[in-house]
Amino acid sequence: MAHDHAAHSHAVEPDADSSRLKLALGLILAFMAVEVAVGVIAHSLALLSDAGHMLTDAGAIGFSLLALRLAARPAAGAMTFGFRRVEILSAQANGVTLLILAAFIAYEAIRRLFLPPHVHALAVLIVALAGVLVNLAAAWSLSRANRGSLNIQGSFQHILTDMYGFLGTAIAAGVILVSGFQRADPIVSLLIAALMTRSGYSLVKASGRIFLEAAPEGLDPQAIGEALVSQVGVVEVHDLHVWEISSGFPALSAHVLVAAECDCHEARRAMAAMLRERFGLEHATLQVDHRISQLLEIAPHAAASEPS
Repeated sequence: MAHDHAAHSHAVEPDADSSRLKLALGLILAFMAVEVAVGVIAHSLALLSDAGHMLTDAGAIGFSLLALRLAARPAAGAMTFGFRRVEILSAQANGVTLLILAAFIAYEAIRRLFLPPHVHALAVLIVALAGVLVNLAAAWSLSRANRGSLNIQGSFQHILTDMYGFLGTAIAAGVILVSGFQRADPIVSLLIAALMTRSGYSLVKASGRIFLEAAPEGLDPQAIGEALVSQVGVVEVHDLHVWEISSGFPALSAHVLVAAECDCHEARRAMAAMLRERFGLEHATLQVDHRISQLLEIAPHAAASEPS
């Protein structure tokens, strides 16, 4: 029997990503204050919905910063994998907040479709165009971070949908200036809510897969099992599990039976190498045993079988 806990190098580098997150957070908070003020004065739901979204952006980035710091802590005590899944928890929280905020914005937008207030379109247009520039800067900052992390991706999705929202708000303001069609503002708000719903759902789905310990996307357990069975000397593979500890950290465990004449240690090394090369599985636990061709026969002790 042999166990292989393949070494894995998932070095977490929080400093560079933290700096980019902090830059994005500063831009978001500064502009959010301006947007709330102008949104109230101009009676623009689109601007206020964007401001609410920016508040969730700030919360998402703050949570991402905390998650990065916790995930960088080494494994210790009962936390044998460290705090890596805090990043996934952050991504799920980001997704849920997007969905909740989208529902509130959709409700208010529908109400304003029936009772549209007067919108000061020029002020809205100026703020919306400025918001596009601010969100472009924040998105550019986060695009240089580790987007393979679901945690970073969650914050990036917040910023990206907010940028689309500002573009829509600018278009709505332009329509109101040209035609006076006040319902353009709540219509754009509904489109913003739809974008937020899409982003939120994708984050909740991706993080939910990890919490339910589903196989990572792109890794087929059936194909992995067939690849293991095809190795020289392997006769059976069972109790095969493939899951994801955190973003980009897949893991595997399996019980493998090899032929009696096979060197189980060499077989384990060969299988571990194959899993690394073909499937990118650095963390594999393989329990390898020889297959027993016949059952052990247990007979009563001779002395015990003699009549007394």
